[in-house]
Amino acid sequence: MPIKIPRALPAFDALSRERVFVMTEDRAEHQDIRPLRVGILNLMPTTVDTEIQLLRLLGNSPLQIDITFLHMGSHESKNAPPGHLEKFYISVQEIVSMKIRFDGLIITGAPVETLPFEEVDYWNEFAEVIDYSTKNVYSIMHICWGAQAGLYRRYGIPKRPLEKKLFGVFPHAVNEYYHALFRGFDDEFLAPQSRHTTCDRSAIAAEPRLTIQSETDETGVFIVTAREGREVYVTGHLEYEPLTLDGEYRRDVSKGLPIEIPKNYYPDDDPSKTPVVRWRAHANLFFYNWLNFVYQETPYDLKDL
Repeated sequence: MPIKIPRALPAFDALSRERVFVMTEDRAEHQDIRPLRVGILNLMPTTVDTEIQLLRLLGNSPLQIDITFLHMGSHESKNAPPGHLEKFYISVQEIVSMKIRFDGLIITGAPVETLPFEEVDYWNEFAEVIDYSTKNVYSIMHICWGAQAGLYRRYGIPKRPLEKKLFGVFPHAVNEYYHALFRGFDDEFLAPQSRHTTCDRSAIAAEPRLTIQSETDETGVFIVTAREGREVYVTGHLEYEPLTLDGEYRRDVSKGLPIEIPKNYYPDDDPSKTPVVRWRAHANLFFYNWLNFVYQETPYDLKDL
């Protein structure tokens, strides 16, 4: 939440340069407050688990948030509990036809990353969401495949396959500490990764509308922003729970798929030992900062987007 201080206080300019949320008394007196409207386009096969992961992070805020779950009408989910989508979700077509606007929208990853984008059965509907969100959503956060697909749809950024799956918990650095999304971050932070593909870093760097906010030699590009934070692309999974990587590892082992032990995850790289969570604090901080950014900048009347 912002701090309210006099505009003439010397700290006001210093904090503003650091992008700390400060508010003048005049603005506070004339500010209208309403719940934030956040949509979640859930493309993950672990439907309910993903809901819980994201809602846990979004709920770590004093803000009131109205959540709307979205699904692809052109795709039949085989993993959601029977009747779950019909009861708790609305289709993308409904959002577009009813011209429903959101302060924020989250697009999750999806288990389709090895397919060319256009071969995904709901690609046309996904592209419609991206195009619609440009004028009807204040800020949109893309996660994992959702980030790769969003960068491809908006900027033509290609993806490329990795020699082996990037799998584990990796250290990352922040390039722009004063960016609103990284307020309070340490010099180095950990985040889970679980993917077979990566974004073309040279293509991202060559696009002047995009800014690489976090990356490492080991994981490649991690977080990219555009339009001063209104577009956020996260190639990893800050939202993962303690045992999510463990579940993925054991699933692949049981199927006989080629999979290595997730890096920096199990103590002594021993899958019989309980993983140690070392990314929870920064995950909460990142989502908190995103909500705070949206709260500060989104119009009171979403018709003004």
